[in-house]
Amino acid sequence: MEQASIPVDLFNPGQVFACMGFLEAAEVLLGGVEAHFDWSKAQAMFVLRADGGQNPFEVVLEFLSKAKIRELIPIGYVEGGAADGGDDEEEDTTPSEPEDGDGSDDSPGKAQARIATPAFPAGEGDRNALPIQLVHDGRCLTVSHWADGSSRDAFKLYSGNRSAKRIATQMLQGVRAKPKKNHRSAKRIATQMLQGVPAKPTRNQSNDGPRNKGLRQLWEEQKEALLKTPFDVVTPMGGSFNFDPRGAWTAINAGYSPNTQEHGIAASPVVEILAAIGLEHTRPDQYETRKVRYAVWGKALPPMLARAVLAGADLKLPMRRFVFNLDLSGKDKVTTFAQEETRL
Repeated sequence: MEQASIPVDLFNPGQVFACMGFLEAAEVLLGGVEAHFDWSKAQAMFVLRADGGQNPFEVVLEFLSKAKIRELIPIGYVEGGAADGGDDEEEDTTPSEPEDGDGSDDSPGKAQARIATPAFPAGEGDRNALPIQLVHDGRCLTVSHWADGSSRDAFKLYSGNRSAKRIATQMLQGVRAKPKKNHRSAKRIATQMLQGVPAKPTRNQSNDGPRNKGLRQLWEEQKEALLKTPFDVVTPMGGSFNFDPRGAWTAINAGYSPNTQEHGIAASPVVEILAAIGLEHTRPDQYETRKVRYAVWGKALPPMLARAVLAGADLKLPMRRFVFNLDLSGKDKVTTFAQEETRL
């Protein structure tokens, strides 16, 4: 087994959920995993070990940097509604996936955009909340906690006309702005034609490079930093799953909106996508309206037991419990930094 560790802020709910995501992803990609939190020093660490003789954090990040994204739909699904509204000035940094293909990576760059499954988790398909799969090299991670059809809290924080696939694509592949039209007067055009005066480039005219970077770009540019401190590599982001409180903002009725001004809020796409993966088989305990509790554990546990402890189960081992509020940002819910819960 190979063991590695990364720093984690235990007071950041998204980072703790993302640690669970590393555990869940490593279980699928490597097997034989165990994990625990070490808070014996000032900087808490998340310790993960897995079969395979490779750094499990590197294996997971490498997989996510190359993964294609496809949506899961129920058999007989009929499209309805309008997802992904308000993104007219954005496009992903990679081409859209073709509708055909066999869903594997046997044909490079090809994966089904959607795949019908008889085991669809929810009762019916909601276009803005369809489950997704991350696919690479014949392996896949299903991300569907907000639509699993169970009695558990869906813990879906994003709202509006945004699909999970759209958000995941932004977190993994980044977003770039479409080139804006160059509005020129007739006089300016005539001057250019007659006198050969070159036009100055306009802002955002180029579509080269991402407007907001995703995990793929960060992996290419800052691989060493991601392996050492994956949660500390932040970048301006647009929409997200709202797990990382560093990227959260709420209205103060002051006439300012980051979305309107196109100002990205710095947060971690690694935290966002891995937190979504981490909640696939567990949930934090929402014990009151928008009041949430989670726990971390101090002894190595396999995924099945770790899921129970994160939700607050007392397994009579070293644990620390935290509580936080879900604030409202428009119709979205956003995480806030936690406080440690003390018990007599």
